[in-house]
Amino acid sequence: MVAVDAEQITMLREVLSTTGWLERTQEFGRALRVTSRTPGGLLLVGTPAEDPWHLAAHLDDESRLGDAPGLAPTLVRWKPPEGAPAHLRIGLERLESARRGETLFVVAEEEAPVPLLERVDDARRTGATVLALEGGDRELRGLAHEALTVPPEESLMSFDGAQHLVSAAAGQEPARGPRGFRHRLARLLDAVSGPVVD
Repeated sequence: MVAVDAEQITMLREVLSTTGWLERTQEFGRALRVTSRTPGGLLLVGTPAEDPWHLAAHLDDESRLGDAPGLAPTLVRWKPPEGAPAHLRIGLERLESARRGETLFVVAEEEAPVPLLERVDDARRTGATVLALEGGDRELRGLAHEALTVPPEESLMSFDGAQHLVSAAAGQEPARGPRGFRHRLARLLDAVSGPVVD
């Protein structure tokens, strides 16, 4: 990992604050928190090429730390191995039983394949709320109630970075004042690089 000095952290904070990324990820994170109130009802799915493990872990942490049991995700996998623990063996058939009160959160940096789009459409028709973090997939965005697009050409925000910001924002209680989202982001950046010294 490349060392990041205090000047670079300060610059990163300034750049993000002027681009609207903090506000967009915060708004999407709030939508995720508001729609994910049923324990076990947040269905997190990726593409055949990539399960969103990292985001699942962050959401699980935010669920515990923020006392928000609905944020603990159910990771839905394309090819769950038979010998895996029960919580890691949940396959796409779980999407077929998605219902009102549940949230289907699709994470797809690349274009979502047709079988996934069909399942998302079915889940929406049965009343599930659909959220999508995507890299420019118009079809997926069109199926989602809420979507956050991170275009591949975006130079200031990576797809992975957006996942971090969204999970942190989802863990935030509304109107927490000075200990809100920006404070937690600053703490995260400080942990990575050390505090900013004037």
